Amino acid sequence: MTRSLRSDAGRDPRRAPGRGPRGDAGRGTRRDLYAACAAALLVTAAVLAGRRIQATRHTLFVHWPPLLAEWDPHLGPGTPAAVLLAAAGVAYGPSLAARLPWRALLAAAWAAATAWILSLALVDGWHRGVAGRLTTREEYLRVIGRFHDLPAALRDFSGHIVAGAPEPWPAHVAGHPPGATLTFVLLDRAGLHGGGWAGLWCVLTGATACVAVLVAVRALAGETLARRAAPFLVLAPAAVWTGTSADGWFAAAAAWAVALLALAVTRRSLPWAAASGLLFGLTCYLSYGLTLMALPGAAVLWVARDGVRRRPALLLALLAGLAVVPAAFTLAGFDWWTAYRLLEIRYRQGVGGIRPYGYWVWADLAAAVLITGPATAAGLRRTATVLAHRAPPAAVRLAVLVCAALLALLAADLSGMSKAETERIWLPFAVWLLAACAYLPRPRAWLTAQVLLALLLNHLLLTGW
Repeated sequence: MTRSLRSDAGRDPRRAPGRGPRGDAGRGTRRDLYAACAAALLVTAAVLAGRRIQATRHTLFVHWPPLLAEWDPHLGPGTPAAVLLAAAGVAYGPSLAARLPWRALLAAAWAAATAWILSLALVDGWHRGVAGRLTTREEYLRVIGRFHDLPAALRDFSGHIVAGAPEPWPAHVAGHPPGATLTFVLLDRAGLHGGGWAGLWCVLTGATACVAVLVAVRALAGETLARRAAPFLVLAPAAVWTGTSADGWFAAAAAWAVALLALAVTRRSLPWAAASGLLFGLTCYLSYGLTLMALPGAAVLWVARDGVRRRPALLLALLAGLAVVPAAFTLAGFDWWTAYRLLEIRYRQGVGGIRPYGYWVWADLAAAVLITGPATAAGLRRTATVLAHRAPPAAVRLAVLVCAALLALLAADLSGMSKAETERIWLPFAVWLLAACAYLPRPRAWLTAQVLLALLLNHLLLTGW
């Protein structure tokens, strides 16, 4: 299986969705543009309908639907760096991604993603863009003092979820398993106090998500497709939110769980399988919705099923690793299922019970367009073409992985537990959709559209995250 995966690495991904002659290239490009235009129309409809609903009914609780943001054109200290990085990424990103040695590419991708995320965050200044977000918005740092006795805090965690309970948790603490808050409790105990260190943690870890996706794509679909995806993963519009919320850290943890699983099944490595299971277990205790990352995980097992058949012990190692974190939290007194049922009550008690499902069920998809960009809309069109027509096996494997992430996103959407604010909540799914951009010809043109969208979002809107 490993040999067959690597043998596809040299195939030209530009031919993957093609149906034969090169003359089809023009038709394919037009269809890509149609897909991008359809995505733009969805966003336009969500903005116009959302503004009307908010103006007349006041039930959306966002000022610039479908995003939690306000119209506020502005510049900031991060603007020059963001513009410079965007221009350099478009001009040199694709060629560097094609030429750099693989390990150097991974290091460069992480460094460039960190710089891109940080420069966009600094458009709003250090305090509002980085240091103050986790204190003023997500509230994790406000409750650190209540975790001085960790065993007691975990035992009593569920008793403070529902509004009206004694000393109820703030909304974001109650809305996540305790693993989310424990991240910042442990940072504080390590001497990294305050919002600045917490924000940098989210920036530095969130930037590794693109590296994890590159590792997984290379293991499953070959190096050529991974290299073509690299600039799009680094310069994603999602960077506007990756460094300004804890969901950037959650996205990275989930991405590495999938990446390590891809390494485990292609290399038939029991340690990688156990490490992947450990991270999958952790992600479930960072965010309830990340249980849906089981779908990309299942896609990895399916596309590399020959490796699993030849070494069934991989599944045992995966399950053993998967059991560690849930067992630890359960033994500490935290019941995941009980907490989730209480969260559903808390969700209905707040604005989640007022926001109209009929609007958000499709407007959240418009928010997904804004975090993944027009290139991803075109890439998803080509993903469908890959699955519908004869394509190289490497391209099909990537398409299956992308579709699994898309299915997870749609399941989150239909659940009704993700009404609004999905520009940050869906980051763990969005990073995998970006990999579909590997199918696109003329990467510089599409990269230009991606970075322009990110710059416009960050400079025209004052985002809530």
